[in-house]
Parts: sequence; C-alpha cells; structure tokens
Amino acid sequence: MRVHQLTFAVLAVAAGLSLTACQSDADGTDQSQASFAPSASSSSSAAGSSNSGQSGGNDAGGKNSTGPGTAAGTGSDKNGTAGRCRTDELAITAIDSTIDGDPDGTVAVQFKNHGGRDCTLSGYAGVDLKTSAGSLPAKRTGEKAGSMTLKNGKSVAFGINYPINKSGGSGVRITGLLVTPPNETETVSLAWPGAATLPVTDGSGSPVKVGPIGSAGQGG
Repeated sequence: MRVHQLTFAVLAVAAGLSLTACQSDADGTDQSQASFAPSASSSSSAAGSSNSGQSGGNDAGGKNSTGPGTAAGTGSDKNGTAGRCRTDELAITAIDSTIDGDPDGTVAVQFKNHGGRDCTLSGYAGVDLKTSAGSLPAKRTGEKAGSMTLKNGKSVAFGINYPINKSGGSGVRITGLLVTPPNETETVSLAWPGAATLPVTDGSGSPVKVGPIGSAGQGG
C-alpha cells in the first residue's frame, strides 16, 4: 500500500508541475499578445493618418477646384477693342470759326459721342456744300490722318476752309452742308454757318478744303 501511495504522490506532484508549466505558457502567450497590442495601435494610427491624408487631399482638391476656376472667371476683358463711331452715335454740329484777318473762311464741324460707349474715328469725313449751282464736294487737304478713340461724352472737330467772296458779285450761294462721318454711309444735313456765298471759279477744282479729324482742335 505504501508503494502505491508513494507512486500516487509522485504522480500528483508531476501533475502539479505540469499544470504550473501550462499556466506559465498561457501567461507567456497572454504577454506576447499584450506586447503585440501597441503594434495594433500603431496600425490604427497609421490608418487614421491615411484617412487624414485623404481628407487633406479632398480639401486640396476643393481649393484647386475653386481657386483657379474663380481666377479664370475674372480674367476676361468685357470692353474689348472699341468699334468705329456710327453716325447715329454722333451729335454733329457746325459753327463759324473764321478768324478776323484770315484770307479764307473756316467752319468747324464737331462730332460729340453720345452713343454710350467709346468709339474710334480715323481719316477724313465726307463733306459736300449744297449750293445754288448744285452739290460741291470738299477736297482733302492732304494732312496726315491718324486714328483716335472718342470717349463717350467727349467731342472732336475738323475744319472746312473755303474762299471768301470778295469779287463784289453775287457769287455762288451756299444753302447747306452735308457731312458723312469717316467710314460711314449715313449723311447728316446741317445748316451752313459760314459766309453766304462763294466766289465763282473757272471750274478747275473745288475751292473748298476739308481737314482730317482733329484738325480744328478737340473739344471736351
């Protein structure tokens, strides 16, 4: 009996040692899993960083979408190049500008822009005097004719020079003035503000001369 008891005791001790070893292994496994937890936490941080990066990318995309789009929208030029002045955009008037002592008479024709926009004028206007002998076209002086932008509400003038009738005769009676702005076909009829008559000529050419736009000074 004693042998069996000792054998049983030995077996009990061995079993106890085996159980202790198993518990130690289990604790080791738990510790190993616990030591791996920070890596899992790091992985979560990395995922959060990745999400944050994606969020930042969306923000950047939003800024790129809005910024350049707005900038591009404000870069257009609405006015562009001014077009030529149309006859219906110009208030056209004529006044006597003869200076005492000058050998010839002068009439100044003024164009005032009332079209609501800036427009361009260049060259010479078409000018014809209506007379008792028929229409008399004015001849260009040959002065250099440039181009100008006439601001809305502003005015510019050109001159018409004609010989004064000093012959003592009745001469040729002037009854009106026809003016066509440069590069236009619509003509405006005006009252003639200058001397009443022109001297009779031999028909060798027009005694009436017209200067380019701006040749009689520029108004306000």
